[in-house]
Amino acid sequence: MLFNSIEFMFFLPVVFLLYWFVFDKFLCNYKHKLMLQNAFVVVASYVFYGWWDWRFLLLIAFTSLCSWGSGMLMQKADLQNVNREGQSAENQPVVRKRKLITASNIVLNLAILATFKYYDFFVTEFAKLFHISADGILLNVILPVGISFYTFQALSYSIDVYRRKIEPTKDIVAFFAFISFFPQLVAGPIERATNLLPQFLKKREFDYVTAVDGCRQILWGLFKKIVVADNCAVVVNEIFADYANMPASLLLVGALFFTFQIYGDFSGYSDIAIGTAKLFGIKLMRNFNVPYFSRDIAEFWRRWHISLNTWFRDYVYIPLGGSRTTKAKIARNTFVIFLLSGLWHGANWTFIAWGAYHALLFFPLILLGKNRKYTDTVAEGKFLPSFKELCVMLLTFALVVIGWIFFRAETIGDAGHYIASLCSLEIWRASYRFFMYPVNYSAWFVVIMLSVEWLQRNKEHGLAIAEMKYSWLRILIYYALIVMMFLFSGVPETFIYFQF
Repeated sequence: MLFNSIEFMFFLPVVFLLYWFVFDKFLCNYKHKLMLQNAFVVVASYVFYGWWDWRFLLLIAFTSLCSWGSGMLMQKADLQNVNREGQSAENQPVVRKRKLITASNIVLNLAILATFKYYDFFVTEFAKLFHISADGILLNVILPVGISFYTFQALSYSIDVYRRKIEPTKDIVAFFAFISFFPQLVAGPIERATNLLPQFLKKREFDYVTAVDGCRQILWGLFKKIVVADNCAVVVNEIFADYANMPASLLLVGALFFTFQIYGDFSGYSDIAIGTAKLFGIKLMRNFNVPYFSRDIAEFWRRWHISLNTWFRDYVYIPLGGSRTTKAKIARNTFVIFLLSGLWHGANWTFIAWGAYHALLFFPLILLGKNRKYTDTVAEGKFLPSFKELCVMLLTFALVVIGWIFFRAETIGDAGHYIASLCSLEIWRASYRFFMYPVNYSAWFVVIMLSVEWLQRNKEHGLAIAEMKYSWLRILIYYALIVMMFLFSGVPETFIYFQF
């Protein structure tokens, strides 16, 4: 079920009303109310996810059960230790047992992910390397929607329980709700158990102010997806499909529009997910923080897909040694997480090249010790950036645009050819198609999106305007966005990150 579909327009209000006005009002016992409310979240989430293919439900249920069970087994090992020794201090057998349980769950979940997402890719590449046929050994299975997201969420629970950052929960219903919570199930944010799981273990109260803010964030996310991303997609698909016959000026348009398409699409999804969660009294982490206003690549990655990047930081980068080691090892650790990030996005060499490209951009900052140079908000307290800030933002943006060409291309060869053609002197020869619809309209929508986010760069989202002095102006903004969605909606496109 898509956020921008007719089905979801009916699904969300029905779930909202049942959630707050049935399970919250007509049951007296607190524990029963919470359990049934969480059970309803699981049922609603499974309906939402099963809308694509009900068979995928077996996979997410199995992942949830294994991860919950790993926590229970670790708790059992701890209790046995207390019973035998009369104290809670760990001994080596218990430590080894906890490691074995955690490692088994990690291997099992990654094996499932690898089977569905990477098996055919690596078998095909192996067959090409040795000039043999891969026919008959390929699985040709459909990639379950959002498998990378909920798998990483489940893994974080097991690792955090092992590290004793969170107590394992006995409440299997709350745990299933944590893994399958429908707003962020398919494309994140990738939540940590330390943040999301406790919210399913305590009573939730309806908060009108938070719910209204959630509606604003949903509206802003829908605008970014339906008006910005889907209109940009029309241009991007046409240009990338026939890039070899396009003038360089249009190739530049294609690269720029994909840059805004993927941001409008993915950050739009995140805004809708976070806003929807607010309707149910759940707070999700921020996933995007105006990344295209970054002043270097390090700042860009602190602001882009925050939930995934912090996941790799906490569970891969820091265990490898993080930044508290030699420059050579820091560079190695950085290269590892960028390659893994690229591979996480898909089984294609283009994603791996995209990750390697950003790692190479990162290296100079690491060697010079400037990867934490920009941690504040650009042009803090000012309406416009300084000339220097503008220059470094444009340079960073240009480097990001080049990276997105690798991300969008079908093959590395296509990406190389696209970039080579883009560098042609023909860049100065404008094509008449440059001035035609939908290029014109899409460009204006991008300007609106960037303008709003620049003005709101210190806020949680673009429509965080509760403190606006004139209420009539807020209402006018809402209606303007809704009218644009009805009049200028692009061709409906599946969210880009559903394929990951």
